[in-house]
Amino acid sequence: MYKQVSKLIVYRDLGEDSILKRLAGIFEDFDWYKENVLGSSSAFSASKLEEMKDKKHISRESLITRIYGEIKRLLDLATDYGFNDNLWHNYLTFVLMTNENSFTLTSEKVGANEGSVNHFARNDFKIFKELFDYNFYEVEKELGIDCFSTISNYKAIVKKERMYNYNVSVKVQDLSIRLEKCDDVDAFFKVITQFYADYGVGMFGLNKAFRIRNVEETLDIFPINNTENVVLDDLVGYEIQKQKLIDNTVAFVEGRPANNVLLFGDSGTGKSTCIKAIINEYYEQGLRMIEIYKHQFKDLSTVISMIKNRNYRFIIYMDDLSFEEFEIEYKFLKAVIEGGVETKPDNVLIYATSNRRHLIKETWNDRNDMENSNGLHRSDTMQEKLSLVNRFGVTISFSKPSQKEYFYIVTELAKRNPSIQLTEEELCAEANKWELSHGGISGRTAQQFINYLAGKR
Repeated sequence: MYKQVSKLIVYRDLGEDSILKRLAGIFEDFDWYKENVLGSSSAFSASKLEEMKDKKHISRESLITRIYGEIKRLLDLATDYGFNDNLWHNYLTFVLMTNENSFTLTSEKVGANEGSVNHFARNDFKIFKELFDYNFYEVEKELGIDCFSTISNYKAIVKKERMYNYNVSVKVQDLSIRLEKCDDVDAFFKVITQFYADYGVGMFGLNKAFRIRNVEETLDIFPINNTENVVLDDLVGYEIQKQKLIDNTVAFVEGRPANNVLLFGDSGTGKSTCIKAIINEYYEQGLRMIEIYKHQFKDLSTVISMIKNRNYRFIIYMDDLSFEEFEIEYKFLKAVIEGGVETKPDNVLIYATSNRRHLIKETWNDRNDMENSNGLHRSDTMQEKLSLVNRFGVTISFSKPSQKEYFYIVTELAKRNPSIQLTEEELCAEANKWELSHGGISGRTAQQFINYLAGKR
C-alpha cells in the first residue's frame, strides 16, 4: 500500500494525518517487520543492525495497536456520514469526492476537458483502483486480526437521518458501488469525472448549505449537515410570491442577469421556508447557500473572495434582517451589494428575509425635514436608512393571511396528513380556537396546529 500511495501525483495532498497516509506508513513498517523479524536469519550486516535499531519500535503488538487506531478513526468517519457495507471502499470514494486539487477544481460542474493533467489523473485513478482491490489477507493472517475483513462487509446500526449527513452518505455509497464495478482505469476515470460534472468536488460539491466561523483568526466555511427537506409545494398559498422568487433564481442558476432579493412581511408567513425550498430544488443545478449572521457582515468581502472562482452559484442568506439605530453593520452590507470598489462576482447573490420593509428602524423625527434645535436636514438621515433596501432589486411582500386563507392553509395541510380525520367544519373550528391562543393567524400557526393534531392522534 505504501508504494501505491507514494506514487500519487494529483491527489498527493491527502494530509499527513489522513487515514490513508497513516495506514500506508503502517503497512510499510509491516513489510519491514515481515522481512526482518518474521523471516530473519541469525547473522546481520552492520548496516542491517543499525537499521534494526531505528526500527526497534516495530513489533507485532505495535502494528496491531496502530492499525486498530486507524480502524477506530474510519469507524468514526463512517458514523458521521452513515457509511455501510464496504467501509474501505466508502472511505476511498470519500477521499476522491472531497480532494480539491488542480484536476478536480477544473472538472467541477463541467467535467474533464482535454489536457495534460488528465494523464496524471489517470495515473492516480490506476492507484485508487489498486487500492479498491487491495487484499488485506496477508496482513490479517500474519498479525492474527480480522478488522479489515469486518469493515469490508460492515452492517451499520440504523440511525435517524439527523444523526449523520444523509446527503453525503447517499452520494458516497452510490459512487462507491459504481467504482467497485469498474473493470479498468478508463471506466474509473469516466465514473469519477461524471460525478465531478454533476456535483463538483469537496464540501461545496457534497453539501447544500453552509455557515462561516472564525478559527484562530482564520475564516472558515463549514457545511450544515442536515438541512430541512422542504420544497416550495409544501408552502400553501403565496403563489405569486413563490413565482417571483423562482423566476429570479432560475435566471441566476442559468447564468442570466438576476437581482438580490428581499422577502419582507409578517412573521410566520413562509419567507425562510421559501429560501430553504429554493436551495433544495436547485441544488442539482449547482445552487448553494451560505448563511451569514449580522455580526459576521464584516467578513462578507472575505467570504465572497473565497467563493468567486468556484463553479457554483451561491446565495448568501440573511435571515430576519433588521437593524436598530445604533447598529452600523448594515454599512458593510451596503458596500458589498453595491457601492464598493470591487465588483460583486456573477456567481453570488444576496437573499434576505425581514419583518421590516425598510430594514433599519425609523423614528418620526427621521421624517421631519428640519430639526428645530439646530436646523439640520433630517431627510439625509432618511435617505441613508432607505439606501440599504434600495439595493435589493427584487422585493417580495408576504402578508398575514386572511381568516379565509388561514382556514384554506389548515385544510390543505390536513389533507397531507392521513392521520387527521376531522371534517372540514370541525377542523376550521379547532383551528380558530388554536390561533386565538397561539400567536394569531399565520402559516406557521397553521402548521403548528396540524403538528398538534397529528401528534395527538
